[in-house]
Amino acid sequence: MSASVLFADQAVEAARVAVGLPVGARVVAAMSGGVDSTVTAALLARAGYDVIGVTLQLYDHGAAIQKKGACCAGQDIHDARSAADAIGIPHYVLDYESRFKEQVIEEFADAYLRGETPVPCIRCNQTVKFRDLLDVARDLGAEAMATGHYVRREMGPSGAQLRRAADPARDQSYFLFATTAEQLDYLRFPLGDLPKSEVRRAAAELGLAIAEKPDSQDICFVPEGRYTTVIDRLRPHGAEPGDIVHLDGRVLGRHEGVTRYTVGQRRGLNVAVGDPLFVVKIDADSRRVIVGPREALLTVGCVLKETNWLGDQATIEAACEAGIAVLARVRSTAEPLPAKLALRDGAPAVVFDAPEHGVSPGQACVLYDPALPERVLGGGFIEKTFGG
Repeated sequence: MSASVLFADQAVEAARVAVGLPVGARVVAAMSGGVDSTVTAALLARAGYDVIGVTLQLYDHGAAIQKKGACCAGQDIHDARSAADAIGIPHYVLDYESRFKEQVIEEFADAYLRGETPVPCIRCNQTVKFRDLLDVARDLGAEAMATGHYVRREMGPSGAQLRRAADPARDQSYFLFATTAEQLDYLRFPLGDLPKSEVRRAAAELGLAIAEKPDSQDICFVPEGRYTTVIDRLRPHGAEPGDIVHLDGRVLGRHEGVTRYTVGQRRGLNVAVGDPLFVVKIDADSRRVIVGPREALLTVGCVLKETNWLGDQATIEAACEAGIAVLARVRSTAEPLPAKLALRDGAPAVVFDAPEHGVSPGQACVLYDPALPERVLGGGFIEKTFGG
């Protein structure tokens, strides 16, 4: 037996273990047109499942159709359809443009108007993908829905647990913290134990045309990475000018809209007082961008909103009352920080063991278990930060 056949057999068997259902069970595969979701569908079909591919058309503006590394539009839908034909599975395309615009794109623009720094990929997973699409999968009679996300689903004493991917460089658990326990019961992630190099190898060995297709980059609906283009079109009043104000009260200059700034930003302020300045707060109501030295970015903790809980306690509020220890990840690119849960004015909050820089409202704070750092306990969106 050749090494390539052996590897393909191993990948198929790993997918069968990840699904954990009898061969022949119906599984919906979410297919974005990229390498990961296509390999997922192909492995499940090879494993003997009754696979149905479903692709969401989320947007179709001209700039995005030709954008390399986009997903869920134009060429990507064509790629998903072609892959399903090659794999030999039925395939459906669902027009979710209006839902995506309302629940993801418009919320993205509104968050910047509030002075927040949003994470639209979390909103997309939370709404159109893991809520609306799961309903479609159930309507199709599927026993599970599989995606190409790099996370793992493992059974614990109280049910399914969400865990980080085996490959830290590909881990997407930050973007999936809002997955509920009910959704996790239904979802499957066959690629969670594989590095990306082996996924591409599997794609090549399975004869998939997208084996060398580039990965998605940046925010899918933002042309050329210029997010202000989207905001200016949807919320033009976000470009109204205002003052750039130092923490000590001095007005240092003017800006062309609070949507141009995020907490922690240093470049592009166009003000000079000698020492480096950073955006430490955005007062959207008064259209003020407040700046100060880097130490002014230090925060002791943050209050969370729109929380989701996957831990052993009944609720996140119960976990906060108990003051349990957690590892808190405040940005997708940050390492988790030692912290404790608490209640602050009745709301769930995270108190860091040591002050942290650059904790920005609108970002997610994802919680992991210190005793099992790969396990996701849940999290929430950062509503506000607080000092000592």
